[in-house]
Amino acid sequence: MLKWALIFAVIALIAGALGFGGVAGAAAGIAKILFFLFLIGFVVFLVLGFMAGKKITGD
Repeated sequence: MLKWALIFAVIALIAGALGFGGVAGAAAGIAKILFFLFLIGFVVFLVLGFMAGKKITGD
């Protein structure tokens, strides 16, 4: 998901440089949404990993 966010961010930068404001805004919005979804998923899996590690080690 982070890969797609970066792809859309690059598309937004290129479209903005070429003067396609609507396309650049849409691509930037999609990139922002995908990045925050990635960030939420990362934090959830990080917390689940720490909880599983505590159960395995018995701390």
